[in-house]
Amino acid sequence: MSVVDLNCDMGESFGAYKIGSDSKVLKYVTSANIACGFHAGDPSMMHQTVKLALESGAALGAHPGLPDLAGFGRREMNISPQEACDMVVYQIGALWGFVRAEGAKLQHVKPHGALYNMAARNAGLAEAIAEAVYKVDPELILFGLAGSELIQAGQKAGLRTASEVFSDRTYQSDGSLTPRRQPDALITDEQKSVNQVIRMVAEGKVMSRQNVDVPIRADTICIHGDGAHAVEFAGKIRSSLTKAGIVVQPIGVTLGRSEQG
Repeated sequence: MSVVDLNCDMGESFGAYKIGSDSKVLKYVTSANIACGFHAGDPSMMHQTVKLALESGAALGAHPGLPDLAGFGRREMNISPQEACDMVVYQIGALWGFVRAEGAKLQHVKPHGALYNMAARNAGLAEAIAEAVYKVDPELILFGLAGSELIQAGQKAGLRTASEVFSDRTYQSDGSLTPRRQPDALITDEQKSVNQVIRMVAEGKVMSRQNVDVPIRADTICIHGDGAHAVEFAGKIRSSLTKAGIVVQPIGVTLGRSEQG
């Protein structure tokens, strides 16, 4: 029996800016990655999103990014491993406060955007992020791109890790995501997305843009909540997984408690 987590980035509105349809998408996901104020989000939005996620039954995760509101955290920055570590500790701590205030617990940490992609290929940054997560709470689960340096660093640090795959992104033959600047980076056809997701979970394979089958581990699937048809897409992915006999549940339930700490 195949089991998978379904996650979505949330709480990315801030001030007067409204991004995404969090309350509606939360009906379909099992884990919520909540922005921590650097790339998006603000204190009020963080608090509101924690409450919404708890009401829906979704597990809570911190979604730390680079300090770049204008670029939505998707522009790379030349930061040191120590800076990366400090940024992640700071942002986890900010969200942890709101989670604790609601009497709940954090399940996971998933870096955002450029920070995520940099750590996927840079071992030094990956190790710094894993160290940050472990030092804050060794029970937290670290999300990272399947097969990436971030997954390896998390395992080396003694963390439970969740290999993440993407429902609406295309892949390269080395297992990396096609860069967003390329025209074929996003999958806009819903059925193609569904077919890719089912195959990644059930068969452990994804077809690259070079028409090569790439082995892939799918512990958690990311869907983006800021698209024009995000709610309908989330519903279709969830129902398609269920129809395929795949159990959808929070990654913390699947992995159980860590022996670390």
